[in-house]
Amino acid sequence: MQLKEFQLKAVKDLFEAMDSPARDIILKSPTGSGKTIILTYFMHQYIQSVPKTVFVWLTPGKGNLEEQSKAKMDKYIHASQTKLLSDVMTGGFEENDSCFINWEKLTKKGNNALKDGERTNFIEHIDHALNEGLRFVVIVDESHQNNTVKADEIIQYFHTDKIIRCSATPKGIKNAEIIEIPEEDVIAEGLIKKMLIINEDFPQVIETESQTEYLLEKAYDKQRELRSAFLSAGKDINPLIVVQIPNKSEKLQDDVERYFEKQGVTYENQQLAVWLSDMHENLEGIDEPNAKSVAVIIKQAVATGWDCPRAHILVKLRDNMDETFEIQTIGRIRRMPEAKHYGSDLLDSCYLYTFDEKFTAGVKMSLGKGALEAQTLFLKNEYKDITLTSEQRTMVTQTRNPKTALLAVAKYFEQEYKTGGNKTENMTRLQTAGFVFNDAILRHTYSGETATLDFKSDDMNTVVVTEKLNTHEHGHLYHNKIGKIGLEIGMEYSYMNTIIRKLFDKNFTYSRKILALEPRQVYTFVINNADLLKHTIREAMAAELTQLVIDDKSISKVTFRIPQSCIFTYDGTAKTQLEMKKNVYQGYLSSAEVRSSSERKFEKFCEKADSVDWVYKNGDKGNEYLSIVYADNSEKQKNFFPDYIVSVKGEIWIVETKGGFDRSGNSQDIDIFTPKKFEVLKDYLTRYNLKGGIVRYDGKSEELCICMDTYSEDINSDSWKLLSEIME
Repeated sequence: MQLKEFQLKAVKDLFEAMDSPARDIILKSPTGSGKTIILTYFMHQYIQSVPKTVFVWLTPGKGNLEEQSKAKMDKYIHASQTKLLSDVMTGGFEENDSCFINWEKLTKKGNNALKDGERTNFIEHIDHALNEGLRFVVIVDESHQNNTVKADEIIQYFHTDKIIRCSATPKGIKNAEIIEIPEEDVIAEGLIKKMLIINEDFPQVIETESQTEYLLEKAYDKQRELRSAFLSAGKDINPLIVVQIPNKSEKLQDDVERYFEKQGVTYENQQLAVWLSDMHENLEGIDEPNAKSVAVIIKQAVATGWDCPRAHILVKLRDNMDETFEIQTIGRIRRMPEAKHYGSDLLDSCYLYTFDEKFTAGVKMSLGKGALEAQTLFLKNEYKDITLTSEQRTMVTQTRNPKTALLAVAKYFEQEYKTGGNKTENMTRLQTAGFVFNDAILRHTYSGETATLDFKSDDMNTVVVTEKLNTHEHGHLYHNKIGKIGLEIGMEYSYMNTIIRKLFDKNFTYSRKILALEPRQVYTFVINNADLLKHTIREAMAAELTQLVIDDKSISKVTFRIPQSCIFTYDGTAKTQLEMKKNVYQGYLSSAEVRSSSERKFEKFCEKADSVDWVYKNGDKGNEYLSIVYADNSEKQKNFFPDYIVSVKGEIWIVETKGGFDRSGNSQDIDIFTPKKFEVLKDYLTRYNLKGGIVRYDGKSEELCICMDTYSEDINSDSWKLLSEIME
């Protein structure tokens, strides 16, 4: 199972949250982010590194979600020990179990899953497990539906000190540790659509005899446009329209059916489907990419867990409803049909048509920048012939190369800690840098006095507790630490362990070995220095190391032209809606979204600068945009999409904007790959005889600055020049 980077990060965050004092951990993940994959992978890793653990995964009501989740874990994790409620009732709980239980079967009156005697038996199984020294970790799936007294009554039986609650729309729980998977990460990996577009190209004033017909016509036109675009791209995918109607509205249902009948879309020819409590038509196989149905009529939000990745368009013909459910409905049209983007704004977006203001406002609030007004903008004629060379990956390296990663880590130690061939000297250098060498496991606690419970550990004395190494007992801890170091760079446990052993264990041969420790000492070295090793290895993947040059054969070069049209998203509520005349698109507004503050400042600068002829804002994913290929130090190839292409006095410049420096000169750039991207950009500009660099805002001078020759994290260095002087 190959996890995406954001999924691995979520696993890492879950491990860290398990070490925090909070009882409740909230995993807030957008629909389509692969929550089950993340959790099953985490459970598997956790059970391996923390003995005596039992996971209990509680799911809500109908739809056999517990069976679906168990089946997924069996599929992803081959050696997993999974159980359903019936298995627990016959065999009880055992170490390393992952149990999937529908909590309503335990609580609902009139639900015969557990009679009184059996319920007692279930509690006895829990008590027996606790007496055996087992520890329960509870996962509450779709927790927005489970926020009830009865669900918590079940949780109490397990006497757990950790509850992981999952939802796309969590309700507030006090003092919880929150892990939020950013939507943009899920989008960047291509799992969900880039953008939700609301009421695309609606005029300011709409005159219509039938609002229902107006919305359905827009949706049906969009469906046919998407269908033909998919076919042109060689994909037999039939996009689906989801029509949501109010609960008690036979008239609206008739109107929708009548409109579609006029278009030749009927139940009889299987092009229309319906999913209502008392009516099911043409639902079998509806989630197949090329299923016949063009539209499905639903009432309340589609059942939890319903996945139909070809659903692209939502028509909302209703108002006032529990907003949590509304957002769940939007989630149903956000998945990508093949879990990847197609490099086309048209196919990589989903569409909502509604006259319901309250709903539109609710969606915007919960999706933030993911839901914006949109219109199609066209390229001005004079920019149609501009061409550049775009470089794209031909080898899509999803995995990291352990061999190259090992070399990168070794080189980084040499660069950062000045290690060399002399192992004794290396140990002294590492000790000076803060690494701890001790034959025992060191733990830290504090001693001192405090009047309040809100004390800072700095005010206390640190007490070091040493514990004699026991390889059997501490083996789990070693496994846990290696697993976490690996998660830091997306490397599997077995590969990470080999890297550590080759660098530090005397029984493994490697030409650039740093230390020659006994196997027992490797245990204590890793356990005592886990945080420092984690930091060093992460930095090693992004560091500027001389040997890594991408082989030209693994890059394809294609001609880049500015796209003829773009779906332009903007914030219609912004106070200023000025047209940016220098932009290559007709009608580009100053309220363009999504933009970082550096991008906004740069666009304003270009609009005012006399020397700038025109500006193009590049996209951040897709073959139609300008890209440059680079690799991290484990040979994992990545596409880099510079932010802007600009013409300055007839010369083409390529500019990447990054977070600025505050008034004290501290960097606000969160991208550890910026120095690498700078080198890649500089190399590209040299090869194609262009100009450009990285632009950042200096809070002290309140000016934009550009770095063009050698990259520096110090804004006061000569590397940074005032943009206004360079582009004058």
